[in-house]
Amino acid sequence: MKNKRMKIARIECDMNQEDLARAVGVTRQTIGMIESGNYNPTLNLCISICKALGKTLNELLIVLTNL
Repeated sequence: MKNKRMKIARIECDMNQEDLARAVGVTRQTIGMIESGNYNPTLNLCISICKALGKTLNELLIVLTNL
């Protein structure tokens, strides 16, 4: 399942994948894999992404973890 909510939130913050990756301490490839639905991040990474994007876990958690 593609992670459109995360991608939209990232774009709304005027961030590219590299910017978000640096903000949360992962590689650009990891962010790309999360957005394409090929990687399920840990809860800690989900929290870091939410903080960097100014979103709550409720707004992004379901999509990030494919629950």
